[in-house]
Amino acid sequence: MGFKDSLERCKILVNSYIDNVLDENLKPYSLYDAARHLIKAGGKRLRPFLVIESCKLVNGDEYSVLPAAVAVELIHNFTLVHDDIMDKDELRRGVPTVHILWNIPLAILAGDLLFSKAFEVLFECCKTPSVSPERVLEAAARIASSVSLLAEGQAMDVDFEGRLLKSGVSEEEYLNMIYRKTAVLMRASCEVGALIGGGCKEAVNALARYGENIGMAFQMRDDLLGVIGKEEELGKPVGSDLREGKCTLIFIHAFNNASSSQKRLLSKYYGRKSISKMDLESVVKVLREIGSIDYVASLARRYVSIAKEALLKFDECEAKNNLLELADYIVVRTF
Repeated sequence: MGFKDSLERCKILVNSYIDNVLDENLKPYSLYDAARHLIKAGGKRLRPFLVIESCKLVNGDEYSVLPAAVAVELIHNFTLVHDDIMDKDELRRGVPTVHILWNIPLAILAGDLLFSKAFEVLFECCKTPSVSPERVLEAAARIASSVSLLAEGQAMDVDFEGRLLKSGVSEEEYLNMIYRKTAVLMRASCEVGALIGGGCKEAVNALARYGENIGMAFQMRDDLLGVIGKEEELGKPVGSDLREGKCTLIFIHAFNNASSSQKRLLSKYYGRKSISKMDLESVVKVLREIGSIDYVASLARRYVSIAKEALLKFDECEAKNNLLELADYIVVRTF
């Protein structure tokens, strides 16, 4: 079974499990409808895929780790619901966001529900005789720690808005922010899979390195798609980072390397809520001229290379091949 087939199988397993966890008969209906909304709208299911494949790589059983894979996906969707509220985003995965369809208070509660359900589901792993309860507790601790770091990263992201044109934001600060905001949950996904699969400390650490590095590359690709992606594929407006004055590495590099005329054009549109398609194309043209898009793409590929090196210690198998292919996919995906 190849990477794409394995990913599709993961989606089927995870979606079926979530259907039971967030059953349509549960009340209050509005709360559970809101909690299910983004999950039903789609998603790649990359994080549960990382859990399952990491488990298989250390010779664990995918069914024993399935609750943990579902838990990570619920955590991820919890962060999306709250992120959309903070960013005032109206679309995600091609559908209206939770707070737009319902309201902000219910969207906050839906996110909270997803968060708590994640830990309820995770402890289902303890029902499998071959899984050590101590390892499930360690997995829970690592997920909880990743969410704490994620909150720190989100706070840093908010703090950076508006700073770029004033005091500036360094590349080091940006990398530190996306490590927390994005990479830690991918790292935790790999750690959890390896822990529950019975992996040794060395294997858990190697998969942690793999996860955090593809997480860094994933966020950089997201930032690139935010300016060069296609709206029909992304399921949300292109150029939102520019309109909101988000501090991505593309803009950090651009402002640090732009000529005075290029900087004037970037400053004119950076943080402007209303920007036409033609104006966006002008900004993208300048970003290409400066070399910012190529720079970020190259750095993302470097992180992917580091991630793949972390898997060298493992024997050849389907799970290893799937993780290697996933790393390559991270930097060429279009949504």
